[in-house]
Amino acid sequence: MSIRIQRRFLNDQVELPGLPPLLQRLYAARGIRSESQLQRTLQHLQGYDALKGIDRAAELLADAVEKGDSILIVGDFDADGATSSALAVLALRALGAVRVDYLVPNRFEFGYGLSPEIVAEAAKDAPNLIMTVDNGISSIEGVAEANRLGIRVVVTDHHLAGEQLPNADAIVNPNQPGCDSITKNSAGVGVVFYVLCALRAELLSRGWFDEGRAQPNLAEYLDIVALGTVADVVQLDHNNRILVHQGVQRIRAGYCRPGIRALLELAKRELPMVCASDLGFAVAPRLNAAGRLDDMSLGIECLLCDDPQRAKQLAQELDGMNRDRRSIEAGMQEQALKILASTELDDSGELPNALCLFDSEWHQGVIGILASRIKERVHRPVVAFADGGDGILKGSARSISGFHMRDALERVSTLNPGMISKFGGHAMAAGLSLDKQYYPTFCESLQQVAAEWLGPEQLEARLMSDGELGADEFSLQVAAQLRDAGPWGQGFAEPRFDGEFEIISQKLVADKHLKLVLAQPDSGVCVDGIAFNVDLERWPDKTSTRVHLLYKLDINHFRGRQSLQLMIDHLQALD
Repeated sequence: MSIRIQRRFLNDQVELPGLPPLLQRLYAARGIRSESQLQRTLQHLQGYDALKGIDRAAELLADAVEKGDSILIVGDFDADGATSSALAVLALRALGAVRVDYLVPNRFEFGYGLSPEIVAEAAKDAPNLIMTVDNGISSIEGVAEANRLGIRVVVTDHHLAGEQLPNADAIVNPNQPGCDSITKNSAGVGVVFYVLCALRAELLSRGWFDEGRAQPNLAEYLDIVALGTVADVVQLDHNNRILVHQGVQRIRAGYCRPGIRALLELAKRELPMVCASDLGFAVAPRLNAAGRLDDMSLGIECLLCDDPQRAKQLAQELDGMNRDRRSIEAGMQEQALKILASTELDDSGELPNALCLFDSEWHQGVIGILASRIKERVHRPVVAFADGGDGILKGSARSISGFHMRDALERVSTLNPGMISKFGGHAMAAGLSLDKQYYPTFCESLQQVAAEWLGPEQLEARLMSDGELGADEFSLQVAAQLRDAGPWGQGFAEPRFDGEFEIISQKLVADKHLKLVLAQPDSGVCVDGIAFNVDLERWPDKTSTRVHLLYKLDINHFRGRQSLQLMIDHLQALD
């Protein structure tokens, strides 16, 4: 795979008074043009009024709360779905709902969304109203079945809508046709948060809180909102940065759910130092493990739990599942690399523009991670398939910039009517089902679409850099400024820098990570660095004395002491 480090350049000079020059440069490179775009208080959060359908949803939910009706939350089996479900249950109960429960489909039995089978399962408890979270916009048949049974349905979702919308009593989705809200990048949990805010306003207008009922402060749940937003890797636009920042601040202050605290402690993260990436890389994988290997109910229960000791027990179970997931994933990666090694190359000696991978023994809950790992390795769209039973393959797709995966699947489906049973997703990630007999045809068709849509430049992996750091910028103070200047994430990339260093020493730790002591050639400033999961055939390299690095400036906490550390994303020997 061809890799090129590309530095960000500014087309114009932007001045942001009161900020250090480094931060001004970083913000400007990420599209910040005014101080107002850096405001992170809730007063600057976009209102919910422009969300189509939200008034009707609030009315239906308020009716259910006032009547004491049974409300059932139907979520998704990923971290966004788990946080959305937990948020809805906790906040509805705090708002005065007396009969609230949740149901999350087991991916191995029911698959995704509000299917007719899930409605039949839900109907056993006779709910008056079903509220979907992080799903529902494509549940045409499931909503129809709920209508037939006389169950009202409020859909809250953020996924792209198809040509037909479900016949729900209310739909709240910033990406549905006719919605003018600017909150297009909201995660499912963000949409739920807005719906709950609208519900509180509706109940307030009805005098619900006049009779001694406590009016909850919904900001108390922003730790959950932040977790789901980061975990779902949605664009961190201004609105989402506010939500994540406020949630992270609550976690740092210790005002978070016992389950989130327990998961962070298991990952050896110190609460006062938590940042958005800790939610994405430490908490989300452990939460997701439940949905991947078993049942996401365990993850939801961890978020709902009020007892710290019980929360620790649930977090330990999730941590154990995550270790199992890692083991399964490692075996699948080894098999996938063998498939890649036997893949026929094109005339120029390159892999096809898109890749399909399948093994009958692969775990259905882990193929999404596998597709992501292989995509990162070869910089091509990847669809990994597992056997879903009854002759059906379940596929999970991950893409690269410039190749909208959901649109690509739609194109393949149009070219081959009836081949794909169902599909859905986003630009960078999607899922699908198809009959096993169509697998070769699907692979060929996807590769044809990729050949038309992707050129050589898009297939070259570009690692973006914010340039070099000066000798005086290698300090704990600057590292702390960078940590607190976020939240960083998708669409608002964490700062990465590049430069040449002399290697003072290098060694392997944990048999796969490279620990280095480095020096800047000009200044002689020495700093520690670590590169995770290095190519063991290449590193450590005792013949190399100089290296070009792409890195993040970080603070290492060890036995109560802090030291500067470079988190190395890419390294290349220069001699």
